[in-house]
Amino acid sequence: MKYELRCVVTVVVISTLSLICAYASASVLDESPTALAALQAKADQAQPRDKCFLYAKLVSQMTDLAGHQLNSGDSGQASETLKLVQWYAEKIHMGVADDSKKLKDAELLVQRTSFRLQDILSESSYEDRQTLEVTLKRLNEVQAQLMTQVFKK
Repeated sequence: MKYELRCVVTVVVISTLSLICAYASASVLDESPTALAALQAKADQAQPRDKCFLYAKLVSQMTDLAGHQLNSGDSGQASETLKLVQWYAEKIHMGVADDSKKLKDAELLVQRTSFRLQDILSESSYEDRQTLEVTLKRLNEVQAQLMTQVFKK
């Protein structure tokens, strides 16, 4: 009986550790330049109905990347990443249509991204604030537009 219990506990521990490692490596992959470039290419080539959600996903991942860059002290690269976030937020704004797929999902993703960006802003240095504030303002405008479209349906 004790041997069986030990085996079960060992299997559970190994499985849990495997899942944690897989999740950690997947989250790192989401923010890698290769994964971001692939998502960017996918969003640029997608059907107009799909672009809104894909750009929202890209904005979310790039915001996470900018946060990591700021935390590691690379504010120059973070500023460039935030300018790209603004660019893709503008693409969301220009591409929102009544027939967009996953419009509610895109709105929620942009809302969560705005919250994360607000957290990053609260912890940022004075030099980084201007770019963060402009980006946050743009994301809030896009989120409001997406919410209007969601409730319009």
